[in-house]
Formats: sequence, structure tokens, C-alpha cells
Amino acid sequence: MGELLSLHDLDKAYDTDAGPVKVLKQLSLRIDEGEFVAIMGPSGSGKSTLMNILGCLDVASSGRYLLDGRDVGALDDDDLARVRSEVIGFVFQGFNLLPRATLVANVALPLIYQRIGRSTRSARAATMLERVGLKEWLHSLPPRISGGQQQRVAIARALVTEPRLILADEPTGNLDTRTGREIMQLFQQINRDSGMTLVLVTHDRNVASFASRLVYLLDGRIHYDGPVDAFREEELV
Repeated sequence: MGELLSLHDLDKAYDTDAGPVKVLKQLSLRIDEGEFVAIMGPSGSGKSTLMNILGCLDVASSGRYLLDGRDVGALDDDDLARVRSEVIGFVFQGFNLLPRATLVANVALPLIYQRIGRSTRSARAATMLERVGLKEWLHSLPPRISGGQQQRVAIARALVTEPRLILADEPTGNLDTRTGREIMQLFQQINRDSGMTLVLVTHDRNVASFASRLVYLLDGRIHYDGPVDAFREEELV
């Protein structure tokens, strides 16, 4: 499988009253198409900043980020918005669903920005909801279903544009253990069946164990990059 994204000597710093604070430091990383990668690290390690850069929601201070063969640093705001719409699907800890819109309408929402007709939008949204096990709830409203079901809706919404990359930020953070396990099994199934690339940020080793590769950040640097089952966090202390 070919390369989907790569970071080359990436730095990210924020200006504060005490001067610039560097959050990511000379970070280099390659992720190939079809991989399922978990990014872990303690609070303040830089994992959320890295996720925002991967999702084209923020830009690096220096270094290069190549996504699907394009240098993200050379893209203007319109190009970045197009990449977020067409190449990347997002799943967040909060479900971010419209409470008064049906599940089909919520899932179809990203397709409006791609100027796809209403009937096609609805058909694709229904197909995605069926794929995540919600065929019987197409016309329900988000407040009428469980948290686990709402996260499945959010996953369907991320998938409906047929992106190359899914980015998930603490996707089980608002769920109980059993429901979180079901969501992670769904991610595994999506990765296995479609070959879609998945990158998730988590603080939970149990959640990370569903991925095939683990990237562990500490103080803005990668301290481990390899198989999940070979990682020993105590060795980093």
C-alpha cells in the first residue's frame, strides 16, 4: 500500500505571554493507506495538536505535511476546506448531532457542501446508517437513541463522503466500557472491510489495543512507533 500522509521535521509552537511554547518538536511520521493507527500520550504530550494538524484544522510552524500527495502548507483556505470535505472524515468525542434533525439528515449534512442532490444524499446516508447497524432508526431524532447509537451516527456521517482518511479524537470518551468496545469493533470492521485509513487519538490503552499500530507521544516527540502489543509504557518512565 502506498503512502497516504507523511510529516517531515514538523514543529508547532504557540505564542504565550511568556514567549513561544513548542508543542511538537521535529516530528516525522508516515502513515500508509489502509493502516489503523492509534496515537497515545499523556495530557500535554501534543497528541491533540497533532490531530488538528493531520485534519487540516491547524498548520505547523515549520516542517512539511504531505497528504494524499499534496503539500498542506502550500494550500490556501479554500483548498484546505476542500480537503477537509473530500479527503477526511472526522469523529469526535462529542457526537455533534443536530437534535431536531433525523439521523438521515444528520448523516447527509456533509454532502450538502459537495452540492449533491437531495435524493442522492438521502440514499447514501441511509446506506451508511445501515452499514453501522442503524437501519431501523433512519428517521429517529438523536435525543431518542442511546449514546452508542449516536456515535454510530457520527461515524456514518464521517463515512458518507467516502473519505480517504478517518480521524477520531477520543471517540469512546463519552461511552461506557461495553459500548466503547462495540464502537472500536466497528472501527476495526470498517478498516478491515473497506481498507479505509483510520487514525485515532486516545489516552486509553484498551482503546488503542484495537488498532494495529501505536504512536506514543511524550513532550511533543514520538517515543514509540510500532505494534500495539509490543508497547510497554513503563519502559518510557
